[in-house]
Amino acid sequence: MLGQIPFTIAAIVKHIGNGGSAYDIDESKLMTILEPNLNLFLLLLSFAFGFVGLIIVVKNLHKQSLLSVTTARPKIDWKRVLFSFLFWGVISSGMVLIDYYGSPENYVWNFELNRFLILVVIAVLLVPIQTSLEEYIFRGYLMQGFGTVTTSKQFPFGFIFTILSIPICSQIIMINNFNAEEGLGLAAIVIGVGALIFEFLKKRNAFESEFNKNLVASLRRKWVPLLITSVIFGGMHVFNPEVGKLGYGVMVYYIGTGLFLGVLTLMDDGMELSLGFHAANNLFGALLVTADWTVLQTHSVFKDISEPEAGFGDIIIPVFVVFPILLFIFAKVYKWTNWKEKLFGNIEAPVIDDNSTLD
Repeated sequence: MLGQIPFTIAAIVKHIGNGGSAYDIDESKLMTILEPNLNLFLLLLSFAFGFVGLIIVVKNLHKQSLLSVTTARPKIDWKRVLFSFLFWGVISSGMVLIDYYGSPENYVWNFELNRFLILVVIAVLLVPIQTSLEEYIFRGYLMQGFGTVTTSKQFPFGFIFTILSIPICSQIIMINNFNAEEGLGLAAIVIGVGALIFEFLKKRNAFESEFNKNLVASLRRKWVPLLITSVIFGGMHVFNPEVGKLGYGVMVYYIGTGLFLGVLTLMDDGMELSLGFHAANNLFGALLVTADWTVLQTHSVFKDISEPEAGFGDIIIPVFVVFPILLFIFAKVYKWTNWKEKLFGNIEAPVIDDNSTLD
C-alpha cells in the first residue's frame, strides 16, 4: 500500500488538473492518465517497496534467510537464472517477430528512440524487481507457507471451503460485473462465513475426528501448495483489463502459468529458473509489444491493434503445448528425476532455524 502512494497521488493530481473531480474517479482511467513511461515507473516503484517489505518480514518475522526461500542449494545459482532468462527471452521475442511478419496488419510501428530508451532503463531496473517479488511471494514464501499449513489438522476445512468458494464467487463476480472494491467486499463476506463455520466445527471437535485425520494425511502432499499458489497467482490478475476484454477464459492462462512456474520450482529445488523466466516474459513483453487494452501501455517497438480474443492459440497452446515442451527441455538440461516424489510426495513439517540470517 505504501508503494502505491506516489502513483495514486500523481494520477489523481493529473486527473484534477485535466478538469476532473476528486469525487468522480474512474480507476481504469487512472491507469492510463499519466505519460506511459512515468506511469510504468510509478507502478513498478510499488514493487520495490514491496520487495523491501518482504525481506523485512522473512528476516524479522519468520527468522529465515532470503537464500532459504530462494533455493535448496548452498547459494543462488545465477547461471540458472541467466539461462532461463535468455532462453525464454529469445523464444518469446522470436514468437512476436514471427507473428508480426505473418500478420503485419495486426501491428503498427510504435518505436520512438528517446522514449524507448527511457523505457529500457525503467524496465531493466524495475521489471526484474516486480517479477522477483511475485516469485518470492508465490513460489517461495507462500508455497513454503502452505506446505507447512498442510500438516495442520484444520487445513482440510480451509482447503475444501476455498475450493468450493472460488467458483461460486467467480460466478457472482461475472454475473454482477463487480469492480475491485466490490470483489474485495465479497471476499470479506466469504471469509466471515468461513470463520463462523470454522468455529462451529471446532466446538463440535470435528477436527479431532478420524475422518479429518485421514483428510490431513491425503492432503499433506506437495501438489496441494502448488495448486493453491497457482490459483491465487491467477486470481491476482482477475481485475486486469485483459480479463475484462478477453473474458474469464483467460484465467486458464494465468493459472496455467502459475502451475508451470511452480513445477519449475519444485522439480529444480529452487526458484532460479522461475525467476529468470518470469523476468524475461515481462521485460521483453514490455519492450516489444503494447496494446490499448493491456494493464500497461508502454513506448514499445510495436503496438498490437488487432481485436483481442481469448482463442485456441492464445490460451490452449501456451498452457497445454508450449509449457510442457519447456518443462521437457528444462528437465533434459538439468537432468530432473523423481517427478512423482517432487510433485506428489508427502510434506514433512520443516525445522525452523532460529539462527538464520539474511543472505
